Amino acid sequence: MFTTTGSRGLYKAPLSKSLLLILNGLTVMLTLLPQYQEMFTYNLQAVRQQHQVWRMLFGRLVCLDVKDSFCSSLLIYNFRIFERRFGTRKFASFLLGTWCLSVLMDFLLAQAFQHLFDYEVEELPAGLLAPVFSLFVPFYQSVPRMPVTQVLGHIHITNKSLVYIIGLQLLTSSPFTWLLALSGLISGGLYYSNVLWLQKILFVPVWLSCIGRYTLEPIFSSSQPNNETPLGMGATLDIQRQQRMDMLDQQLLLAQYNEARRNARQQPQAGLLQWTRLFPSLRHRQNRPPVPPHPQAQTHPSTQPPLLDNSPVAEEQVARLVEMGFSRIDALEALRASNNDINMATNFLLQH
Repeated sequence: MFTTTGSRGLYKAPLSKSLLLILNGLTVMLTLLPQYQEMFTYNLQAVRQQHQVWRMLFGRLVCLDVKDSFCSSLLIYNFRIFERRFGTRKFASFLLGTWCLSVLMDFLLAQAFQHLFDYEVEELPAGLLAPVFSLFVPFYQSVPRMPVTQVLGHIHITNKSLVYIIGLQLLTSSPFTWLLALSGLISGGLYYSNVLWLQKILFVPVWLSCIGRYTLEPIFSSSQPNNETPLGMGATLDIQRQQRMDMLDQQLLLAQYNEARRNARQQPQAGLLQWTRLFPSLRHRQNRPPVPPHPQAQTHPSTQPPLLDNSPVAEEQVARLVEMGFSRIDALEALRASNNDINMATNFLLQH
């Protein structure tokens, strides 16, 4: 159900790939060597009282819980779409900015919780959790929601449902993960909306990006898939956007047709067009010998309008149907049969 990200794996997402490999590798190493886990705990009490500032770095990188590492890896893999869309440097700047902001938010929310409920938060779950939760902000605002199916006729399942379910699973993994989630969402909202020009203050410098491009990117870059032609970046993005728009149009048209079909079954109308009677299947009409008219047809005139096989068809409408994936012959016949009505022709082609 990860339809928002395509099927090209980690191609053009070297930072996401490096985070998945390095952080998960460290999690496995710390699981096998539990004597070193204490160095990577996110202990707020040690930071405040013993001034162990280094814990804000080590405690906010590697997950000590395998379940947290698995869920955060799935989210990072899904959110790699932002690295492809905005570039590696902007994606790294977003993670860096939200990581720095969430440090401050963690302490502020912990102090607010202690003030309201008189309970001191001593330790928080370790790992890159707050920046991962911050990516839900651009995911919610910039990724379109496309319906996939329905459960029990009322619960809509979209292409984003599984991502939210994984985020909810990560949210309920430990008692104080909600504090990191809230910190990440606040930090992501502030950085994404560029409050106080945060994007100009917290960013990855160009020189650091160049160093990573020539040193780390060749190591973590993925090969180009075979089903993609080597086009320029601008052309590739335009093609991807056009393909997403075409897919969305097809799903919307199919959903409208299914809804109209369900309504027609529930409330049959006398004037409703019967597609199978008015237009036989295109696949069955090809190479079929002509059927002689019945003698009764001369005495009883037909109430349906005749099909104009030679009626002119707009090339623009034919092109739109061809772009949706139909053949030109089927598009021409459907448009002639529907008297150049693009909606009726599309519904007819989707049914057949």
